[in-house]
Amino acid sequence: MRARNDGNPNRAIGRPAPIRTTFIATAVVALATVSFSTAHATEFESGHGALQVFDADGMASMPLWVKVWLAIMLGTFASGLLFVWRQPLARWAVGGILTSFFVTPWIFRALELPYLSGAIAIGHIVFWTPALLLLLLRRPFSNAREGRWFRAWSGAMTAVILFSFVFDIRDAAIYIEHFAG
Repeated sequence: MRARNDGNPNRAIGRPAPIRTTFIATAVVALATVSFSTAHATEFESGHGALQVFDADGMASMPLWVKVWLAIMLGTFASGLLFVWRQPLARWAVGGILTSFFVTPWIFRALELPYLSGAIAIGHIVFWTPALLLLLLRRPFSNAREGRWFRAWSGAMTAVILFSFVFDIRDAAIYIEHFAG
């Protein structure tokens, strides 16, 4: 049975996918990701540059402002979990970060390309763009009919993705240029 559309473009028509199915699919993808080796990445040094391996050493070598930015970014995405049951836009954002986190490494390893910071940037661009487009087209952050907390979160989420893309587009271009042959 389909739910009635109440006129709010941010609400989905129909029932959301069961949480259990989403959890199981995420767990399967996570296990598949862990099973791949990182042989290609060992040829590159640790760091946060486009052609470096982003591992614990890379994280430790980041400037403080980048660490603070990562905390803000991850906190904003994580706070989207508060809205996923009622707001489809939050599902797009949270789904985008989960997909980029779990699927991007698998894709690059399956293509036999090293999983470097530039590959992470490509995953962000591919999997976060749908959420960004919906946020920019529907602008829930300026819709008085939306709850105050969702408006604040959607505005912060829009800003976070846009700011991230400034760096992601540059890193993705460097990675693609280097490995395009």
